[in-house]
Amino acid sequence: MRRIYCDHAATTPIHPDVVAAMLTAPWGNPSSLHAEGRAARAAVEAARREVAALIGARPEEIIFTSGGTEADNLAIAGAGGGRHVICSAVEHHAVLDACRADGEVTAVPVDGRGRVDPDDVRRALRPDTALVSIMLGNNEVATLQPVAEIAAICREAGVRCHSDAVQAAGKVQLDVGALGVDLLTLSAHKIYGPKGVGALYVRSGVEMDPMVHGGGQERRWRPGTENVPGIVGFGRAAALARAELPARAAHLRAMAERLAAQVDCGQPTGDPAQRLPGIASYVFADVDGQALLAALDLSGVAAASGSACTSGAPEPSHVLLAMGLPPDLALTSVRLSLGRDTTAEDVDEVAAILRATVARLRGKRAVRA
Repeated sequence: MRRIYCDHAATTPIHPDVVAAMLTAPWGNPSSLHAEGRAARAAVEAARREVAALIGARPEEIIFTSGGTEADNLAIAGAGGGRHVICSAVEHHAVLDACRADGEVTAVPVDGRGRVDPDDVRRALRPDTALVSIMLGNNEVATLQPVAEIAAICREAGVRCHSDAVQAAGKVQLDVGALGVDLLTLSAHKIYGPKGVGALYVRSGVEMDPMVHGGGQERRWRPGTENVPGIVGFGRAAALARAELPARAAHLRAMAERLAAQVDCGQPTGDPAQRLPGIASYVFADVDGQALLAALDLSGVAAASGSACTSGAPEPSHVLLAMGLPPDLALTSVRLSLGRDTTAEDVDEVAAILRATVARLRGKRAVRA
């Protein structure tokens, strides 16, 4: 059976050029002063420059981590300092749980499209607010947030602003200067790079406390011997993402529009205009969401119900609930996220399988009723 992968928001297949770069990465310890160590250090710094270029940052503002989750936690614990933190109700759990663990948190609401009102952030600010963390693009419903406007509010109030851009990187143009954020999170495996490596942008002049201790690597904010092959792979993936961004974004947008034109059996979620390209999220009334995902998988389509970090959980998506969907409808959600290799043939086949599967499951439900 032919498999069609529609879960690129969970992870992307590693690019062949990235694999090649990783296989030739120096094996030395970047902290060593001998030739082998210097070669590894040079490779790490070259990758740092590529990751920085992807978001319009300076290389010294990039801190490598083990992934997006660690980078989110480092930003929140490091800059939040146990004081009051503001986030949105639709953040990834890497942010939500980190905020709850770090101190007192205010989760601002979203509208029915999943979008934050910047004035709600302004009203939530307190004298003891240390950090505001608002994701750039939602990983479940693709809604883009007004981060630049929120960052300006934060700057006026003297409060640090962090944005989780894990899902947005490689899909939309990123410029930390234009956004005005102090901290920004990235992850390699969302842009056709390896798993187990991410980065935190820390604007020059921002001070943080490290989460772990034990060395001077990564400006002492993330000590430990660097994952050289992973970092090299991240650098190559970032370079490819920057070079191919216009073509990738146009392709994702075209494929998502083609899919939307053929899926009339479900209700789309998220903002119809302010959204990441390539992510299509639907709810299907009178269909069991888990049964639908299982049936799609058996038919050769890999899809998801939302964040891969919460898939399989019996609870409805916190994102959809925050958007005002009733729990029973939120449990019917399916996310189809497309990639650089998704073809029009793939889209047409997925749409046909989805329509037929939904009709079959609704028919079974009607018979039982």
